[in-house]
Amino acid sequence: MIRALTTTAAMAALLACAAPAAAQDGSMGSWSFAVGAATDNRSKDVSKSDGEPFVWGEAEWESPSGFFYAGPSFETIKASTGSDLEVALAAGIRPEFAGFDFDLKAEHKWHVGANQGADDDAWEFTGDMKRSIGPAKARLRLQYSPDGTGSTEAWSWAEAQVGWDFNEKLSASAAVGRREQDNSVDYTGYNIGLNYALTRNLEGELRWYGTDADVPGEQYADTLVAGLSFSF
Repeated sequence: MIRALTTTAAMAALLACAAPAAAQDGSMGSWSFAVGAATDNRSKDVSKSDGEPFVWGEAEWESPSGFFYAGPSFETIKASTGSDLEVALAAGIRPEFAGFDFDLKAEHKWHVGANQGADDDAWEFTGDMKRSIGPAKARLRLQYSPDGTGSTEAWSWAEAQVGWDFNEKLSASAAVGRREQDNSVDYTGYNIGLNYALTRNLEGELRWYGTDADVPGEQYADTLVAGLSFSF
């Protein structure tokens, strides 16, 4: 019951942004929204929902030039802190240099309804460098947190991803990454999958995830994840 109420509240907060967004013109920037669900909540190739289905949503404001952006998001989780819901606020910039696209973001995350005394919030910093040549695309991602949620302290994540657009609807990508964590498991993760645009706003994804971590349970287990997302 609590999980349903907190999820509903988060979704309502995101959709509440739609009212001022609709009143804005191009000179004030623009808003975009997305919601989705999948059979598992995978981040950095490991499960944040203990192998169970989850839902998510996000709203993003972008400046007229597309350089600045910011916005809130939520996702359902099953965390060691006792929380079933993570909310976040993020802000960043998207510069271009020497033919590469960059995305530099700072994000603050909170675990709603965490156990008393649990470390229920964290800062996360992300830097992406991307390049597309015809149907081929590649991305290098670096992430860092000075202190993660729960018992995890400082951690870093480095990931290389390559992709290919077969046509306007179908694309494929594969990635491999390495995570180093203080007071938690170090591991290498990898994933490969397909994305298909069912309509202009609705996209389906099928992706296999794996890690080299020898840890019992669903968090680090290999799995196939199916998801749907709707953007507007």
